[in-house]
Amino acid sequence: MRPVVFAGPSLHGSQTREFNSIDIRPPANCGDVLKAVAEGRKTIGIIDGGFEQGPAVWHKEILEALDRGCAVFGASSMGALRAAELQRFGMIGLGQVFTEYASGQRVSDADVAVIHGPRELGYPPLNLSIVEMEDVVTRLRTTPAFGSEIAELVINTGRSMYFKKRTWESLLLRVLDNADQRASIQSQIAALGHAVKTRDAMLLLDTLASTSSPVPPTISYERTTFMSALIKKLDISL
Repeated sequence: MRPVVFAGPSLHGSQTREFNSIDIRPPANCGDVLKAVAEGRKTIGIIDGGFEQGPAVWHKEILEALDRGCAVFGASSMGALRAAELQRFGMIGLGQVFTEYASGQRVSDADVAVIHGPRELGYPPLNLSIVEMEDVVTRLRTTPAFGSEIAELVINTGRSMYFKKRTWESLLLRVLDNADQRASIQSQIAALGHAVKTRDAMLLLDTLASTSSPVPPTISYERTTFMSALIKKLDISL
């Protein structure tokens, strides 16, 4: 059975048609990983996950998947968070964002928070995440049009903004008065190519596409009454 990957805005604008060996589904919400396990999926990837419209994917359902012999991968956004939290139980994290969380360099869940448009439009991101902002600043801070002073101002201002209101346009408007300078930086950002979330998401897809039979972990896990209630609510057999 094909691997299943839960993804949304982190893959917006990327080419995923080549990954026809992977079942790409919408961002993971609570219960989605359990449903994949009940289907018999043995390889599961989490890139994006919901967090506003309902409960986020539970840690315990990932542990349930691991306990049942599934290889579970995470990267980019919600997947990077869960992988950093559950790597000691066998979840496999990939990419820069995961590494930053796993090392303790990054600690806030809010750093990856993104709202997005509908599935029909390919889940376009509607705001700028902290991780993407800081990645771009790091890549541009040595350029003449940017520089370390503007870099620090962009980061500090961006972190102070409500996440849903944070876009490159709104952020640069607060930082720079010169419209030509703002336009120049916007052009440089566009020329950088994929942002860090997308790069990490593509790494996960590349890894699953080239890994035929990942070795599942062996863990000691005891199902809780809350997990049993969720499984019953989902009307699945595990």
